[in-house]
Amino acid sequence: AHTPDALLNVLKTINALRTGNEKLICVVGTGGDRDKTKRPIMAEIASRMSDMLILTSDNPRTEDPENILNDMMQGVDPAKKSKTLVIANRKEAIKTAVNFANEGDIILVAGKGHEKYQEINGVKHPFDDKKILEELFEID
Repeated sequence: AHTPDALLNVLKTINALRTGNEKLICVVGTGGDRDKTKRPIMAEIASRMSDMLILTSDNPRTEDPENILNDMMQGVDPAKKSKTLVIANRKEAIKTAVNFANEGDIILVAGKGHEKYQEINGVKHPFDDKKILEELFEID
């Protein structure tokens, strides 16, 4: 989900499928050197439609990840800030979501999709959300 509309649609779908007892944890970031106006919007959507939100990096490119995360935090409803974490290291953010989840809970890791890299200062570092989750859940 690279856009507010895409994030909204996936969260709407997940919430429609929930039985009501499970917690929804959303891990999301927005790209650097891209449209800054969507950052707070995406964070607002994710905070409103999730039980827990973890803001993280998603291809910061040449921008300081902390600046991107600060922009995103501007969109988080003050009432939801106590259920929002900011973890710039994407692997640690995903790991934290897994650690907070109980059996039956739902974790949405949004943003990278099929991408197999994290772009930082013009260098594409190998990174795969799916592989990180497989390692954390010990899936072969």
